[in-house]
Amino acid sequence: MTETGFYILLCLREEAHGYSIVKKTEQLTNGEIKLSPGTLYGSLSKMEKDGLIRFVREEEKRKIYCITDLGIQVLELEMKRIERLYNSMMEAKNEEHKD
Repeated sequence: MTETGFYILLCLREEAHGYSIVKKTEQLTNGEIKLSPGTLYGSLSKMEKDGLIRFVREEEKRKIYCITDLGIQVLELEMKRIERLYNSMMEAKNEEHKD
C-alpha cells in the first residue's frame, strides 16, 4: 500500500472530502506529506473502484467519502504490518547498541 492510500484510509475512518484529507494528512505528518490534487483524486477514484471507500454525498460541490468494511480490514492489516516493521527496526537498533 502506498503512503497516500494509507493516509486516505486513515482519514476516512470519519466521513471527509478531498481537501480535508489533504489537511489532515499534513497535520498527521507535521507537514512532511502534502498530497497534490492529482495524486489525491486519482487515488480516491481507484480506491472507490476497488471497494475500499465509497462516495457518501455531495456538500457544496465537495464529494464526501467514507471507508468501507473492506477498507477497514485493509487498513488494519497495513497498520499491523507497519507496527511489525517498527518493532523489528527497534529490536535491530537495540541489538546494535549491545555490541
